[in-house]
Amino acid sequence: MSLRLKFWKQEEADAASDEMHARPGLLADFILGSQDGLVNVLGVILGAAIASVATSDSLRIVLAVGLAATFAESISMGAVAYTSTLARRDHYLSEVEREKQEMVDLPDVERQEVREILERWEFQGDELESMLDKITSKPKAWLELMMAHELNLAPVDRSQARRSAVLVGIAALIGSLIPLSPFLVTRSNILLGIVGSLIVSAITLFVIGWYKAKVTVGRPARSGLQMLLIGIVSALAGFGIAFLVSGGTFVGG
Repeated sequence: MSLRLKFWKQEEADAASDEMHARPGLLADFILGSQDGLVNVLGVILGAAIASVATSDSLRIVLAVGLAATFAESISMGAVAYTSTLARRDHYLSEVEREKQEMVDLPDVERQEVREILERWEFQGDELESMLDKITSKPKAWLELMMAHELNLAPVDRSQARRSAVLVGIAALIGSLIPLSPFLVTRSNILLGIVGSLIVSAITLFVIGWYKAKVTVGRPARSGLQMLLIGIVSALAGFGIAFLVSGGTFVGG
């Protein structure tokens, strides 16, 4: 995981380690909320725009539908983030209890699982046996090793669910307002608003994908294009359905 540590002073690296490790989760929450909010609301308002383009009050319809979708989306995404994080926490705690019981009831089986993990790390012979004895003599170390490297599970704090809910909800709100903003500029020209919304949304999706790859791993340009294409194609699906339902009419009655 690289977050451009060369811009940090070396003496600050250890003190900042907790924050550095927390960033990928926060980044994932922000991307989840902003992308989902932008794509879903873009599809909704494009559908509303094309269906109302022939009406005299099309701007009000687009804004009403867009704002309703914006707040419904942000609240829903925040709630989903909260409940899913709590579900992960509950699953982790249940697995902890199960693993503890197996360490008591099936110690030989659990020791063998630790042995297999150490073998994957290229421990061999006396070194492997020594390390195995040391780990299994410390129940806490034994348990945490099994949780992380046998079950591939990480602990989840209850406060993490609240942080995730707030961040995802806010990100969804911000993302949802992005495709709506061009209509406030173009006002009565709904077709121009549609074009502006697509352009602004495409740029935003590309920037999100680019930034994600920049602070984690991957190719920024490729990640940006993937995010852009997936998001716009998803949103255009709603646009296409509304176009068909409205009789395939772009202008006029």
